[in-house]
Amino acid sequence: MGSAIERPAVTGFHHVAAAVTDVESSALWYQRVLGLQRLPMTFPHHDAGGGDPDEAALLLDAATGVMIELHGADGGPVRGALDHLAFGVADRATLDAWAAWLDTLTVPHGGVVDRTDPTAYATLEFRDPDGITLEFIHFPGRG
Repeated sequence: MGSAIERPAVTGFHHVAAAVTDVESSALWYQRVLGLQRLPMTFPHHDAGGGDPDEAALLLDAATGVMIELHGADGGPVRGALDHLAFGVADRATLDAWAAWLDTLTVPHGGVVDRTDPTAYATLEFRDPDGITLEFIHFPGRG
């Protein structure tokens, strides 16, 4: 009768937005810890309760194109606004290098953890100033 509908293509991950208690201090933290570059614009999220567009920051990892947008929380709770954000790394040694980097910045973290369930992989978890979990992750054989 009709032709099969196929999933439309996507070009990749674009950005993630998080509500934070203090946009400026969080933006500086992400710049210092992750080396992100602040861009001179934000994306409007009028229906998402994103708050005042002047209270937002867009940060870019120039190497990957991954962007993080931070919005003011309008005085509301921010816990649970984002469960976690994971960044892939090329190898296990890079996780150790990130742990050492976080140590130099006195950013608390859980250390590199090798996991086997449901498959072999390794992670390094830490939190941003609002308690959002950030994770570096490596799956052997996947870069």
